[in-house]
Amino acid sequence: MAEWKPEPHHEAFPGALNGGIIGILLDCHSNWTAAWHLMKRSGAAHPPCTVTAEYNIKLLHPTPTDGPVKLVARVAELKNDRAVIEAELISKGEICATCRGTFVAVKPGHPAYHRW
Repeated sequence: MAEWKPEPHHEAFPGALNGGIIGILLDCHSNWTAAWHLMKRSGAAHPPCTVTAEYNIKLLHPTPTDGPVKLVARVAELKNDRAVIEAELISKGEICATCRGTFVAVKPGHPAYHRW
């Protein structure tokens, strides 16, 4: 779980969070959820480098920007090198957007390996 507070420059129109920002939040939160669970599964000391293989965002209705949003993610499937994650963006107790994506651990030689 995570919480984040939008600011006016994150709005698509007055009072509503931009869909691209919603996508970024759900992608990043899901990616770190996958990395954490892959680390725990393998018994590693730190999370592997993971990348987004695919994800789908559903924008259910406008997300208000006058308060914090909560991000909740959970593992739907877990394999040795990848995880399927389902996530929600919640505002004022209401689910405003959902995400389902596949996140893959990459190895040395991959362009994203240890880029962050």
